[in-house]
Amino acid sequence: NDYLRQWLPRQESYLHHLLDREAPPEDRRCFICDQDGVYKCQDCLGEPLYCTGCCRSHHCSNPFHWISQWNGQFFERSCLAHVGLILHLGHDGKQCPALTDRCNLFEEDEPEDQLEPEDLPFVSGPEFQPKENTMVIVDKSGVHRLEVRCCDCPNAMSPDIQLFRHGFFPASFNRPKTVFTFGVLNDFLLDNLECGTSAMNYYSKLRRMTSSMFPHLVPDRYRELMRVARQWRQLKIMKWHGFGHRSDTPSTGELALFCPACPQPGINVLLSGDESLDDWKFTRSFVMDGNFKAEHLHPIKPFDEVWLSDGLGFMVGKDRYKMHLEEAADTVEKSSCNNHRAVNQANASRHKLESTGIGGVACARHGCFVPHSMVDFQKGERQATQMNMDYALCEASQHNMEGITRAVTFYDINCQYNKHLRVRVDQSRFLEMAPELTIIPGIGLWHVHGHQDSCYVRYASNFIEGIGRIDGEIMETLWARLNLISPAARGMSSPHRKECLDYQMNDSNFCKMIRMKRTLCRKYKLARNGIAESGKAFDRLDEAAPAHSKMEWLARERIAQSSRLNDPAAMDEYEINIKKAPSKKEIELRLLEESNARNAAPSRRSVATWISTGLAIEEAQIALLIEVRRAGRRCTETQRLDIARQRDRLQGQIDGFTRSALTHLGEGFDADDEPDDLNIDILDDLDDDPAEFTETSDTWTNSPELTVIPLPSNLGVDRCRRCMAEDLIPLEMSLREGQANDALHNLRIHLCNKAILFRTTVRQAKSQALKTRAWSQVTSVQQAVSLHASIYTKTRKQMMKLEPGQEQLQKYKPLLREQLKISTAVGDPNARGQRNESLAWFWSVEVDLGGPDQSWNEECEFVLACHILRLPDRTHAKFTEFIGCGQRHYGIDGGKNLYWSNWRWIGHTTFFCGKQPNGAIECRNHWINAFRVTHATPEGNPKCIHCSHRMRRQHFKTYRMC
Repeated sequence: NDYLRQWLPRQESYLHHLLDREAPPEDRRCFICDQDGVYKCQDCLGEPLYCTGCCRSHHCSNPFHWISQWNGQFFERSCLAHVGLILHLGHDGKQCPALTDRCNLFEEDEPEDQLEPEDLPFVSGPEFQPKENTMVIVDKSGVHRLEVRCCDCPNAMSPDIQLFRHGFFPASFNRPKTVFTFGVLNDFLLDNLECGTSAMNYYSKLRRMTSSMFPHLVPDRYRELMRVARQWRQLKIMKWHGFGHRSDTPSTGELALFCPACPQPGINVLLSGDESLDDWKFTRSFVMDGNFKAEHLHPIKPFDEVWLSDGLGFMVGKDRYKMHLEEAADTVEKSSCNNHRAVNQANASRHKLESTGIGGVACARHGCFVPHSMVDFQKGERQATQMNMDYALCEASQHNMEGITRAVTFYDINCQYNKHLRVRVDQSRFLEMAPELTIIPGIGLWHVHGHQDSCYVRYASNFIEGIGRIDGEIMETLWARLNLISPAARGMSSPHRKECLDYQMNDSNFCKMIRMKRTLCRKYKLARNGIAESGKAFDRLDEAAPAHSKMEWLARERIAQSSRLNDPAAMDEYEINIKKAPSKKEIELRLLEESNARNAAPSRRSVATWISTGLAIEEAQIALLIEVRRAGRRCTETQRLDIARQRDRLQGQIDGFTRSALTHLGEGFDADDEPDDLNIDILDDLDDDPAEFTETSDTWTNSPELTVIPLPSNLGVDRCRRCMAEDLIPLEMSLREGQANDALHNLRIHLCNKAILFRTTVRQAKSQALKTRAWSQVTSVQQAVSLHASIYTKTRKQMMKLEPGQEQLQKYKPLLREQLKISTAVGDPNARGQRNESLAWFWSVEVDLGGPDQSWNEECEFVLACHILRLPDRTHAKFTEFIGCGQRHYGIDGGKNLYWSNWRWIGHTTFFCGKQPNGAIECRNHWINAFRVTHATPEGNPKCIHCSHRMRRQHFKTYRMC
């Protein structure tokens, strides 16, 4: 902007000089021979003036410049053919001696110094009528018409070869009339790579460059451009891969580049005496994925297609792949994991499309496409059979993998795809995979969180031994570049489309290759700096871990890793078995099962359900109290009718509950007795008493919402003992704990929802209408917060009447009004002033940290040890970086490795990422929260793995390793 402000005062001056360039100089002299200059070259530096002879002689080596002729009033667009420029092929640009007896157009011209402007040839722009030898020459500067004369000597080459050796690609071969310069073909291929420019758009640009006023008069050579570009692309690829001076023809995948860093025996792997390809550092890692934007329409003339490189690049050969599809069984199995779109919508075929997309394999570490492993989809990523991806994976497993016995595959639906992979390979005649090759399935770290929780430890890359730090999602970044040409390739013929895709993928691998050194060096520096932090974490854990547990942990880990191929459930050993705080329904179910198991007396058989019903009545009373308070005395008839109906329904529930109390409380209870008055808990005014409430609201003392129901907490401990109902006190205490857990759980959800609304709706509202709607949503959520806060406050007061233990008192603390405010730490974790601010206690109350046996701590220590405790004796450990594979490890004897510690939150988290779609994350059952910690301790500073947005630790310090 500063430069624009400085340019504004100069605008008039720039415009004045721009107009001055349109006029000739006063003397209008040729800058070479000082004769009368009538032609101005727009492509020469400084746009000098030329006379006719000098313009012709000076542009013999620049025949594709555009010139303008002075017609007495202005410079009119012209071309070099008007000055008699002729291109001679052979004899160093001179005329062939065999043509000397032929008529030359300018032999009888007058001397150049005697030419007058009115004697100059008429200018007709692109409508210039060509002579017999005039050709249409397409250059990157535009479409030109020039006379071209070939050598007619007896030993001369054919005209098409003469043109080709001079940098012109002929569109035909016998009597070529249209040629393309090598420059325009290279420019088009580069535009197609970088910008996704189609042939039609590119040639339309050339026509506009030729004649900006009348582009439709420029000869249309669009079809010729598409054909010649295919031929030129094929020649360039053959030359780049060394087939120019070889007699043999390329085989499958030989016209494609591959990753220079992935281990390839015989190419970049030379084994020493004690090394073997079974070592972890020679593991090949593949990522598989599909791209449904690369669609292809049915070809118009499939019988008239010419294949230039069928199966020689990245796309597989058509004949063998077609036979595989015809033979493979199309069996659909229901997914046992979550309902992924790629699985359950696999049969959504489209009749107008020959191919619904492409799928393939790339190296998971560096992101290079594997040659001859890209296939077309006919429907979708088919579940169970996966005939398309089976063929791609088998072809990838045969590319330069002789002797390699271990490969890791990452696929979005690997939990379903890998189940019967070997069976499908063995049953097919067209699928080949080395029997000694072990396939270890994995799922990318982004997609795995959309699966069931059990898929995380079974398929996430963090739990695959020897794989290093791979996210398994690099294929998604490769599709973005390939999608540039997908719209243009949609309607191409099948061979042309596959050639374009091959060329684009080959260029992608080339760009990866030339940047590989810088990438590996950067990763090596990060690994070298990170090993110090990982070493500190190892030392702390090694010192704190019990000595008697280390060997047990190592044995459990070995069993899990060795059994994961045959039984993925063995990896569940890495899961932390912690139960969330039980809900009221869970506690009621447990109490009923215990009652039935011990054959309780009839008066005690359904007492848990009776107490639970009473708790539900209390919640309904509180909800009605809040609604009456909100309505006040000046409410509408509709509001009064709704409240009256609720009161009538509530009174019926209270009457039935009171009648049942005679059965459970015994003869010592009288329904006409009046227990202590109910304490009214309204969030908006916690200090209200019943008298003030009845004065300001449309209610009375004996209304249903103020009626005290005969629960043990309302009767008191002493009276329950007199009624022989002392055994009901622990039952109600258990159900009260479940009620408090439910209230706090709902409270957290609504507070998070409120934070999301403020961040995504209120602050983004630009108009008064949007603001009104946003604040209406906030008000609705705030009412839910008030309800659940009142329920918890009432529940805790009732628990205090039941003489709770010290554990209950520490767990269920009083709920203060200031704790229900939405902190900036929830909405924006990076806001200023949040360094010492923490969230309220109830954000972590649902995680049980264990009792006296400290089972939770032992479980956490085991999961941590399974990752970084690899060897009891640290003296033999050394850090190694395998540059060839780009792997980062803490090598310990025989390839054991130490990872950077990754952690995931369990239960209700206190970490929130402001850049996540929902803004805040509450618990793993409702929102997914996965992040990595740069330090291997709870004191580290976590980052979100999806956006690397730094988070702040707020209150609780419990993590689970991920």
